Amino acid sequence: MEKFMIIGERIHCISPVIRKALEERNPEPILKRAKEQLEAGAHYIDFNIGPAERDGEELMTWGVQLLQKEFNNVPLALDTANRKAIEAGLKVYNPINGKAIINSADAGGRIDLIDLAGEYQAKVIALCAKEGIPKDNDERMAYCQEMLERGLMAGLEPEDMLFDPLCLVIKGMQDQQMDVLESIRMMTEMGLLTTGGLSNVSNGCPKHVRPILDSTWLAMAMANGFSSAIVNPCDEEIMRTVKSCDIIRNASLYADSYLELNEGGFAFNA
Repeated sequence: MEKFMIIGERIHCISPVIRKALEERNPEPILKRAKEQLEAGAHYIDFNIGPAERDGEELMTWGVQLLQKEFNNVPLALDTANRKAIEAGLKVYNPINGKAIINSADAGGRIDLIDLAGEYQAKVIALCAKEGIPKDNDERMAYCQEMLERGLMAGLEPEDMLFDPLCLVIKGMQDQQMDVLESIRMMTEMGLLTTGGLSNVSNGCPKHVRPILDSTWLAMAMANGFSSAIVNPCDEEIMRTVKSCDIIRNASLYADSYLELNEGGFAFNA
């Protein structure tokens, strides 16, 4: 069994520090957060520039080249609503240490990003949604099947697609949590890989509660086959959960010092 894959979420334009760094093309805060995440065990770094309607292509190109030059061609998830910006990033991306991930396609207006992934031999996160949140698992799985077929037609292998069932906020959608976990199990049984934005689960909850809810939900998801997540790898409780679940799932070899070891994260020259 493969170890759980960590996609580091902390380079995000919603952060005032990162937003300012992106606007000013200041590499220092971006490289600092990337380094912290890689040292904590991230396998991929998500580079989220938001809508970036005005200068998205130039900004994504700058960020991809900056991060890959500094960190030995670190694998990246290219995260923006701007399709042209994603393509600009893919054009300069070096896949030697892992294919780029497009974040993200869906079964609606962004389904063509699956074709883009095929064109550039990238991976793609496939949101199992079309317009809003699926009403049930029948709808969720229908979108999954639709995007899988589109991916295969575009030349992707199933392992190039990470299906996102949508991690839903507990505070308001508590009654839907078990359905999401069940859909992860269903996708896993189809031989598919899964992912999701873990922090959505505890969004709006008190700060001291969030790591508890996120890590507990994550353990339940991993028991159902969840194979990766977009998370904050600097959250020690989350990382302890990932490492412990990987041992229980026999994806990692137990040692008394396993919590201190940074096994499986992307190796780079610090």
